Amino acid sequence: MDKDQLLELVPHYLAMFLLVSLVLRIVGAVVGEIGFWPEMAIILVVLVVYRPIVMRLGIGPSGWE
Repeated sequence: MDKDQLLELVPHYLAMFLLVSLVLRIVGAVVGEIGFWPEMAIILVVLVVYRPIVMRLGIGPSGWE
């Protein structure tokens, strides 16, 4: 992996981090305190769903093709 590929991925990893944080805050505000395992499940779902959505929108990095 070269520097250009890494720089292309950084915004997506930052977006995933922010999206996970946002979803967990929303779930926490709506449902209240949830446990560790439900939080891990939410994180996993967000991370698994992010890539196909970004690729379908045509804004995914070339390294994910």
